[in-house]
Amino acid sequence: MTRRTASAAALVAAAALVLTGCGDSDSDGPGGSGSGLSVGSAYMPQPVSDSMAAGFLVIANDGGTGDRLSSVTSDVAGEVTIHTTVGQSMEQVKDLDIPAHGKLVLESGGDHLMFEKLKRKPKEGDTVSLELRFTESDPIKVEMPVKSATYQPSAATKSSARSSSAPTAPTGPSTVSALPALSVPFTTSHH
Repeated sequence: MTRRTASAAALVAAAALVLTGCGDSDSDGPGGSGSGLSVGSAYMPQPVSDSMAAGFLVIANDGGTGDRLSSVTSDVAGEVTIHTTVGQSMEQVKDLDIPAHGKLVLESGGDHLMFEKLKRKPKEGDTVSLELRFTESDPIKVEMPVKSATYQPSAATKSSARSSSAPTAPTGPSTVSALPALSVPFTTSHH
């Protein structure tokens, strides 16, 4: 292994430790800032309708206790509803599970948010404010950027898994993508 490859491997290992929450903490319990919930990959495609829009994001739970996304409010909508996709149809649900040491992925074609009764039509480049509420944890405020109507997240941020309650091994670029400042050119040594 070359020195550069070894340095890159050490950096990736350090990033993996940060992402898995290796710190020794007793504040994993419900509620409070130690709840273990964090939000990433949030975006809203510019709506084509004057009355509704969709929203997508990922809620990661690094804590040892599961939680549920129970409601959402936004400055741009009269109502925000939570939907799941079953087969080819979407259904409104009361809440969605966020497993301990897992994540809830809200993505196009899967579980998602619907912003209804829009007060204004968000345009690409705008930011929409929302507040996520949970059954156990304190609310989290999110600033959701509005992307083009045809925006597709990169493969590194899009997940095919709905949610997972078991820790999984890192699978390529998605592990490092959460820490963009750590993007390192990788070199492979062929023997």
